[in-house]
Amino acid sequence: MNNIRNFCVLSHIDHGKSTLADRFLELTGTIPKNKMRPQFLDTMDLERERGITIKMQPVRMEWRLPENLKKILHFDFCILNLIDTPGHVDFSYEVSRSLAAVEGVVLLVDASKGIQAQTLANLELAQKQNLVIIPVVNKIDLPQARIKETVQEIVGLLKVNKEDVIKISAKFGTNVEQVLEAIIKRIPAPLKKNINNPFRALIFDSEYDSYKGVIAYIRVIDGEIKRGEQIGLLAAKTEGEAKELGYFKPEFFPQEKLSAGEAGYIATGVKEPDKVRVGDTVVKLKINDIKPLPGYQEPQSVVFASLYPENPDQFDLLKEALKKLKLND
Repeated sequence: MNNIRNFCVLSHIDHGKSTLADRFLELTGTIPKNKMRPQFLDTMDLERERGITIKMQPVRMEWRLPENLKKILHFDFCILNLIDTPGHVDFSYEVSRSLAAVEGVVLLVDASKGIQAQTLANLELAQKQNLVIIPVVNKIDLPQARIKETVQEIVGLLKVNKEDVIKISAKFGTNVEQVLEAIIKRIPAPLKKNINNPFRALIFDSEYDSYKGVIAYIRVIDGEIKRGEQIGLLAAKTEGEAKELGYFKPEFFPQEKLSAGEAGYIATGVKEPDKVRVGDTVVKLKINDIKPLPGYQEPQSVVFASLYPENPDQFDLLKEALKKLKLND
């Protein structure tokens, strides 16, 4: 567990989060060069059309460390789990659950625009959870970049030394390796003692598969879960089975078990989409007196609209489709 780092990237829209993630994937060798494309973790058509990130796919990266880091850290490679935060400031609860799945964040700021509203809102949530914050100024290659002023803004906001602020160009890869090194050096590993506790995992996102049921994206907080074991969702009072589990590579990469400190997915077998909720606690069945992880709330609606099918006979189909959409929207 000493070589695991779980982190998010917090930024305002168009400050370069997807481009930075692309450089991480390249540097760690997670994606072969012949398969790499811009905005690799942005999987929605609308994201590619507009060039913005709505929701980034989680990914597990395994980075073989440079010699200088091996001598300091005493391990050869590091597991880096990048977990995204929802892109809009209105989804503060969902952001808080993603942040509860990590030990640190990269605060990414565009050198030409400075600190903006969404960055501040999400930063406040990260500070409430006492996460390690790594400040990074991006787009230093732009002619209109205000590097010195942006660094001063960050120093004033975070009360850090200017030497702690990493200046990069994600587009050209300048100093991006310094960000990876800072993640490993500054963000703590998950707590080792948690491996011996009864299994508990936090759901930070989910999606629906017509064969496997709801696939829950989880961070394992305590213990371990093996494929085929029976599971329960505490808030929803729902039972299921770990029909499949594994890592994000970023596609699903099946494994036999997930252990404390790791991020991954569980195919729950639950066919009712509204039973699996962000922030719920996954446990093993038949283990008594397990407390849910703190912070669960019923997610609040932020958009209200009336929808109806042209054909009234398709009402139930529309209702089920919306339940599935709600899982990861």
